[in-house]
Amino acid sequence: MRTIIELTTAKREELVDVTDRVRRIVRESAVREGICLVYAQGATAAVMIQENWDESVPIDVVTFLHRLVPPGVWLHDRQDNNGDAHIKAGLVGPSETIPVIDGELGLSRWQGLFFCEFDGPRKDRRIVCTVLADSWPDRVKE
Repeated sequence: MRTIIELTTAKREELVDVTDRVRRIVRESAVREGICLVYAQGATAAVMIQENWDESVPIDVVTFLHRLVPPGVWLHDRQDNNGDAHIKAGLVGPSETIPVIDGELGLSRWQGLFFCEFDGPRKDRRIVCTVLADSWPDRVKE
């Protein structure tokens, strides 16, 4: 099953919690055991698993990446002033793979799934969410 999550971001750099949306997709898929692949489309966006209980954690992540990869000093900035966004997206990565266990997204209690915006705000961000069933039990015969 493949579903596109469409979202709008409000800031140049932010982490948007999409955990509940992905949980719903996994439940609607009816997959009991398998994997869920979450992929951010766009060269200046990423996906990250991070703590979602304390709202300061996503802010800290954005602050850290901003300090690690500052804006305005990259060759690509001559093109469209977002060289830092490309580097941050590459460091974090475009996807995460999460197990599906008993029909639920296999994150721990404190983990959440975040869309990482590094070149916003944007009206048309997309996440591709693919849920695949584990076919191994179907092949095993006793």
